[in-house]
Amino acid sequence: MLKTREELSVLRQTLEGRFASQVKKILVCAGTGCVAGGSLDIYARLVELLQEKGIHCQVDLAHEPHGDDVGVKRSGCHGFCEMGPLVRIEPQGWLYIKVKKDDCQEIIEKTVLGGEPIDRLCYKMNGEIYKTQEEIPFYKKQTRTVLEHCGHIDATSIQEYIAIGGYKAFEKALFDMDGQEIVDEIQKSNLRGRGGGGFPAGRKWAQVRAQEATPKYIVCNGDEGDPGAFMDRSVMEGDPHRLLEGMMIAGVACGASQGYIYVRAEYPMAVSRLDGAIQQARELGLLGTNILGSGFDFDIHISRGAGAFVCGEGSALTASIEGRRGMPRVKPPRTVERGLFDKPTVLNNVETLANVPHIITRGADWYRSIGPENSPGTKAFALTGNIQNTGLIEVPMGTTLREIIFDIGGGMRDGAEFKAVQIGGPSGGCLTKEHLDLPLDFDSLQKVGAMIGSGGLVVMDDKTCMVEVARFFMNFTQNESCGKCVPCREGTKRMLEILERIVAGQGKEGDIDLLLELAETISATALCGLGKTAAQPVVSTIRYFRDEYEAHVKEKRCPTHNCQKLKRYYIDPQECKGCSKCARMCPVGAISGEIRSPFTIDPDKCIKCGACFDGCSFHAVKEG
Repeated sequence: MLKTREELSVLRQTLEGRFASQVKKILVCAGTGCVAGGSLDIYARLVELLQEKGIHCQVDLAHEPHGDDVGVKRSGCHGFCEMGPLVRIEPQGWLYIKVKKDDCQEIIEKTVLGGEPIDRLCYKMNGEIYKTQEEIPFYKKQTRTVLEHCGHIDATSIQEYIAIGGYKAFEKALFDMDGQEIVDEIQKSNLRGRGGGGFPAGRKWAQVRAQEATPKYIVCNGDEGDPGAFMDRSVMEGDPHRLLEGMMIAGVACGASQGYIYVRAEYPMAVSRLDGAIQQARELGLLGTNILGSGFDFDIHISRGAGAFVCGEGSALTASIEGRRGMPRVKPPRTVERGLFDKPTVLNNVETLANVPHIITRGADWYRSIGPENSPGTKAFALTGNIQNTGLIEVPMGTTLREIIFDIGGGMRDGAEFKAVQIGGPSGGCLTKEHLDLPLDFDSLQKVGAMIGSGGLVVMDDKTCMVEVARFFMNFTQNESCGKCVPCREGTKRMLEILERIVAGQGKEGDIDLLLELAETISATALCGLGKTAAQPVVSTIRYFRDEYEAHVKEKRCPTHNCQKLKRYYIDPQECKGCSKCARMCPVGAISGEIRSPFTIDPDKCIKCGACFDGCSFHAVKEG
C-alpha cells in the first residue's frame, strides 16, 4: 500500500519503464460487443499459442519483462463495433477486423513472429486496404480524448493506467492545488455536462463546495438508459480508473469523502470492471483514509439500478441509491443543496467526469482550444442505424452531421438516401437533410428544437417511416414513466394511443393537431426532465415530416410501406402469368382467378401477411 506521494512516484517510474519495454503487444477488444462475438475465446487462444511456442506472454506489469515478451491485453472498446471482434497489433498499429478463433494461428506465425500484416484481416474500402487503425476513415476524423485509452491499454489493470500517466491529475489536485483552485479550473474550462442539458460542471462543483452541510457526496450517473446509447458503458468497461480519478478530484474540490457510481444492472461487465478498479485503488492506498498521507479520505461505492429510464433524473437516481423507489421530486431544493441522503451532492455523468483528469493536467486553456467557445471539448456518440459503419466515436464539439454520417460513418447502406437522424434518444429530436451542416453543440441544437442528450445518433434512410419512429420512442417513454405526475403518466399514454391508431390506419382528422396540443401541455406541466422532453420525437417528426402523418391519416397510406396494417397488395395484370401460386399460398383465400389469366386480391379479405408478395416468382404482386 502506498503511503506517500514519493512512493507513488517511484511506482510510476517502475511501471513506465516496464510498459515502455513491452514493445510487442496484441490488444484484443474486450468491450461488450466484441465479447459477444467471441473475443475472449480469441484472447485465450492467442495466449495458449504463444505458450505452446515457448514465447513469454506478458499479460500485466506485475513483473519485470523479458526482452522477447509479447504483451497480450484485454482492452476496452475500440469503437469500430460494426467490424468486431477487433485485434490491434503494436508497435505497428495494425487493426484486424472480424477476427475469428481460427485466425489466431496465422496472427501468431505471420504477424507476431514474421512481422507481416495479414491483408485479408485488414479493413478495406473502395478497393483500398487500410492496415493501421489511425488511417482508417472511421478513425481519421475523430479526436479521441475521453476514449483515448480504450483499445490501447489493459482495461483491467491499474498498473497500466498509472504507467501512462493515470492518477497524475489526482496527485496534482491533492498536493499542488486547493479545492477552490480546482473548482476555478473546471469553471474556466467551461466543461458542460455530457449527460443531457449541458449544465456547466464547474458551477455545480462551486455550489456544492459553498454548502456548509456535511457530509457531501460525489455521484456518477452511469445509468445510460437511452435506446442505442453505449458511450458511458464503454468508458466504464474500457477505462474505469479514469472515471474513478475524475470522481476523486471532484471529492478533493468539494470536500466530499464518499462517492457513488449508479450503474444499470444490465451492464454486468461495466459493474465488474468498476468493482475491480475500486478494489485495486484501495489496495494501492489511492482510495480509503489518509490517502498518500495527505489527510484526505475518499472511497467509492457501486449502486446497481434496475434499468429504469427515469432514474437518469437526478432526484430519482439519488432516491434509488437510498433504497427508495426511483421517482423525481419537486425542485427546489436542488441536488447540489439536498441530494443523496439529503446532503449536498455533485451529480455528473460518466463522460463529464472522465474529462476532468485531462483538464487538471493539461489546463483549462488546452480544453477550450477544442471545439466552439460555448461548447468546448469533445463529445462521444453512439453511431447506429442504417449507416455503413456503426460504433462508438468521439469528435470535437461543433463537428457537423455531414462529417459524422458520411466521412466517419461511411454514408448510408446499400446506396440508400439519408432521411433523418434521431439525436439525444427519447428526449432529443429529429434532424433532417437541412441540418447536415449544422454544428453539433449544445446551443446550435437547442435553436432547432433538439438536444445532444447523452449522445445517441440513430441514422435513418428514406425507407424509414417517421410516424413509426415517433411511435417507438413514445412507447419507450410511456413505459418508462414513473407515473408520479399526471401530465407524463396520462399525457404520454394518450399520445401513444393516437400514434398507434395512426399507424394502424385508424387515424382521424385532427389527430395531428391534438398530438401537438398534448405535447405542449406535457412539456409545460410535467414534473421532471423525462416528461418535459417526452414529446420531442413526436413534435420534431411532425415539424419536418407532416406530409407522412397526413398520408397515414387522410389517405390511409404509409409512404414508406413500413406500417403493416397500411400495406396494400395488388397484382399487376401485365406481369401476372396466372400460375396460381399466390392463391395457393394465401392463408385466408383472399386471392382468386383462373389459370393462365391474371389473378386478383380482395382487399377486404387480405390480412397483409405478405406471403404472396414474397412468394411470387414473377414479381407481379406489388405494394401500393
